[in-house]
Amino acid sequence: MRVLAIDPAVRNTGYAILEGEPSKPTVLTYDVICVPKKIIQSGALSAIRSHLVHLIKQYEPDEIAVEGIIFVQSHRTAISMGAARAAALIAGADHGLPIYEYSPKKIKMAVVGKGTADKAQVAFMVRAILGLAETPPSDAADALAIGMAHLQASDPLRAKLLERRLV
Repeated sequence: MRVLAIDPAVRNTGYAILEGEPSKPTVLTYDVICVPKKIIQSGALSAIRSHLVHLIKQYEPDEIAVEGIIFVQSHRTAISMGAARAAALIAGADHGLPIYEYSPKKIKMAVVGKGTADKAQVAFMVRAILGLAETPPSDAADALAIGMAHLQASDPLRAKLLERRLV
């Protein structure tokens, strides 16, 4: 299975493409879609969607995994994050791909083993588990973690273990 994992945000959307078994995933690519602040939000959303469509055409993923909605204190931030998430979801939906979402807690559990892990812990574990030469940028590390959580969730035995740990 090949998955496009997305950590959506208007200015810095992390993405990763992984494939293979949950116990030994292969990283095909990862990076951050950086949109300059001088570009208005509608232009940023279009850029995110376009970049993701390009990745879908190039790598032909079987599924898409995104981080679910998180609690934020600012309504403005929530709306902005929701818009970036929508751009990502539309890119996948336009290509008929199944889309799965995972809570931040579940993603952290899958990668670190602790649902309250911080970004540095997630990035460290992503690097260690995937055998990367360097620690990825924070948003790309989050996308890699989302992809790893999705691959684990697709394995019935590992998914049950993960579910038990969350309860």
